[in-house]
Amino acid sequence: MKKILIAVDDTKGSKAAFETAGSIFTCIRPETTVLCYVEKLEGRSLMDDTLLSVSEMATLKEVLEGTEYQEALDKRAQAILGHYKKALEDKGINGIKTVIRKGHPAEEILETAKEEGAEMIFIGSRGQRVSYLFMGSVSREVVNGSRVPVFVAKTK
Repeated sequence: MKKILIAVDDTKGSKAAFETAGSIFTCIRPETTVLCYVEKLEGRSLMDDTLLSVSEMATLKEVLEGTEYQEALDKRAQAILGHYKKALEDKGINGIKTVIRKGHPAEEILETAKEEGAEMIFIGSRGQRVSYLFMGSVSREVVNGSRVPVFVAKTK
């Protein structure tokens, strides 16, 4: 396996996925490990009670650019990615790439996996999203939408 993607954030599910991927690295060492963090800009549409449309998401991204709020999101993303990157480096893993995306987590994880040519995705089973009650969990959306194998790690 040449390239894997690990979706990371600050949830227990993400930590479980990371630990599982790390334990697999004792047997299989990918050439590249992509750590993907998605800044969640989700919200309800102003037009109706659905999630933001593509155009609304693009407008939100544009409006947030250069704001203190966006800087805080970026700082948090860098800290989380830095933590996981260091943990991999401490295990002797090289070829680590970090990616920060903005938008709907499942869509961004799938798009990153496609762009990066990932051969497998590791993701946690449960995040801290209230909206999963309305649209399903991120891990389920990734599993259903992925063209490559997805390893879903459950939290204890």
